[in-house]
Amino acid sequence: MKFTLSWLKEHLDTNATLDQIAEALTDLGLEVEEVRDPAAKLRSFTLARILQAEQHPDADRLRVCRVLTDEGEKQIVCGAPNAREGITVVLAKPGDYVPGIDVTLGVGKIRGVESHGMMASERELELSDEHNGIIELPSGEVGQRFVDWLAQNAPDKVDPMIHIKITPNRPDALGVHGIARDLAARGLGVLKPVADTVVPGRFPSPVGVTIDPAIADKAPYFAGRVIRGVRNGPAPEWLQQRLRAIGLRPINTLVDITNLFTYDLNRPLHVFDIAKISGDLSVRPAKAGEEILALDGKTYALPEGAMVIADANGPESIAGIMGGEHSGCDEDTSDVFLESAYWDPIAIAATGRTLKINSDARYRFERGVDPAFTRQGLELATRMILDLCGGEPSEVVEAGAVPDTARAYRLDTARTASLVGLDIPADEQRATLTALGFRMEGDMAHVPSWRPDVLGEADLVEEIARIASLTKLQGQPLPRPKPGVPKPVLTPLQVREKTARRQTAALGYNECVTYSFIDSAAAALFGGGQDAVRVENPISSEMTHLRPDLLPGLLAAAARNQSRGFADLALFELGPVFPGGEPGEQATQLSGLMIGNTAPRDPFGSRRKVDLYDAKADAEAVLAAIGAPAKVQVNRKLDAWWHPGRAGNIALGPNVLATFGEIHPRILRAFDIKGAAVAFTVRIANVPFPKAKTATRPALAVSELQAVERDFAFVVDPQVEALTLVNAAAGADKALIDSVTVFDQFTGLEGGRKSIAITARLQPRDKTLTDAEIEAVSQKIIDKVQKATGGTLRA
Repeated sequence: MKFTLSWLKEHLDTNATLDQIAEALTDLGLEVEEVRDPAAKLRSFTLARILQAEQHPDADRLRVCRVLTDEGEKQIVCGAPNAREGITVVLAKPGDYVPGIDVTLGVGKIRGVESHGMMASERELELSDEHNGIIELPSGEVGQRFVDWLAQNAPDKVDPMIHIKITPNRPDALGVHGIARDLAARGLGVLKPVADTVVPGRFPSPVGVTIDPAIADKAPYFAGRVIRGVRNGPAPEWLQQRLRAIGLRPINTLVDITNLFTYDLNRPLHVFDIAKISGDLSVRPAKAGEEILALDGKTYALPEGAMVIADANGPESIAGIMGGEHSGCDEDTSDVFLESAYWDPIAIAATGRTLKINSDARYRFERGVDPAFTRQGLELATRMILDLCGGEPSEVVEAGAVPDTARAYRLDTARTASLVGLDIPADEQRATLTALGFRMEGDMAHVPSWRPDVLGEADLVEEIARIASLTKLQGQPLPRPKPGVPKPVLTPLQVREKTARRQTAALGYNECVTYSFIDSAAAALFGGGQDAVRVENPISSEMTHLRPDLLPGLLAAAARNQSRGFADLALFELGPVFPGGEPGEQATQLSGLMIGNTAPRDPFGSRRKVDLYDAKADAEAVLAAIGAPAKVQVNRKLDAWWHPGRAGNIALGPNVLATFGEIHPRILRAFDIKGAAVAFTVRIANVPFPKAKTATRPALAVSELQAVERDFAFVVDPQVEALTLVNAAAGADKALIDSVTVFDQFTGLEGGRKSIAITARLQPRDKTLTDAEIEAVSQKIIDKVQKATGGTLRA
């Protein structure tokens, strides 16, 4: 929305400066995008008078002038043909910036003669394209600022233009009068009322209007009148200047008047040339196959059902959006039909989007113009047409009725203060609403017809706060319920989630945030897809069910990256999963996914395929970071989406803390993943919290006694797992055996048997172990392994 300062002052009696107005507009919610002040670039120029003008001794077209300035007499060389003795000119001194030629002046020599400045033309000051001579002023005193002279004698040349951004909920601010109303309510002046004009008709209108009942709800009110005998030529200069100032091109008086009303009072209008229409006008839905050549020179195929204003020959205007070129007004127009109507905003928006037409009328109608101003806008426009074009008006013809927008809401002045945080007196609150056009009856505020955005008591509070200015709010420290250091805000589980997220990122994974919704096929692959977790109103067909696991989202993200050439990936996500649809069937998990290789190519052979041990190490690192016990068990009671022989659970008995390993090839084919993929899932809430809740970690317990390591090799049947052997050896003496690890496996022995070699680390706490004690523990390990696996110690 653009307007000039002088235009604003026609609706607002104010002495506020341009800066004060711009600041107030932004504070009122009408954000100022641009202020173009022509006077800003002219402030340094002053008036001067030529005392003498002589021919330049070395140039036929130059004159050497003695010029009287506010700093005394100066010598200036000038090439303008009208430079002569006695005229008042505009002087640019050395050091002044001349915008039209993009030059900062200095003292120079022109053909050997010094020149102390220049006398400017209109083009050099960007006032017009005139450059045949320097500016000659009919009045003015030497030393007077040029901008002051312009403000008194040609104010349109220094009239500032203000461009504000209007939010969709403020259609009332799409007219200069509505903007002036807000400023008046803020206290920056007094709002001038709009004239209540009624132009009596002198004859019945020869053109009738009707509204098709099929679209009566979309076109509730249509009014118009004939004006005959008009003279439609170029508009007066003041009207043309006003439109040019906001970037509009003047066309002719009738069209320029309608454009003026659109921006001045937010009342779009349209004028039909009666000589080009046949019969009466009707508002009806467009028929299949109908077209219209619009005023923008384009032909539009009208969608069936779109609102049009038609005569006996067909559509003459796209209702509320753009008129047709056939019935447009030109210089030969003498009889016109002036139309003013109210259209349903949603219907206008739908048609405008379908046709992809952006016009000033559509922009306003789809946001909501004032329905109660429809008839008054017609009368005011009639009066201006009669004043500028002459003519004789007919009686007004109408169809439909103005929709009833009356509504009222209770103003609770005490609640306003508590919500806003400002101590605004009750009388001031009522005065604010009254200044904005609300009608107060006790505590009930009746909403004006031009404010379709006010739909409840909360909107009344917003209006009061907006006018009072939220910049007056004073920051206040929140009171502490108890003295001293406040307690932590995060719950222990939230702290654990934060730690797990940071640890996984530190391991080299990139965090993903995916939707909690997946398609039913993907959910079924991970044990979900039941009706209990189906979304009633899904965003799309790919988001029909709550996810039962985080891996579907990570696999889908990996597939997208692979298709774009990113083969080596490490992704993770922490978020909720939904095994069921009941309130308690929700859990928080952290899942990591690795695909491709562990490192880029290098000369040292660092690059290798990721494997399940990478996933296991990362899962153990995350568990350690969130405080999981060091001694855990590993089992293979796996879900169906894990590889049955290359995955495992890290558990405390039946309580599964994490799962690691390769993803089942069947799952990878379903997600179009190329190559193997390893992953891990940590069940955050399953990790037991420490029994002792202290702010610090316990001291590190390190034994001062030397550890002893013993190696054992057992021959076992091929189906025996190394984990079974390790668990048996570790259970031989839980207090003394610190760890048991596998360091070798050899297959192909007699009968298909295999050899598994382990290292048992014995860590004494109280005293150094004797040989006999070491041998006794070793024998316990052998016995335990033999009993658990049926294996024998390898000779």
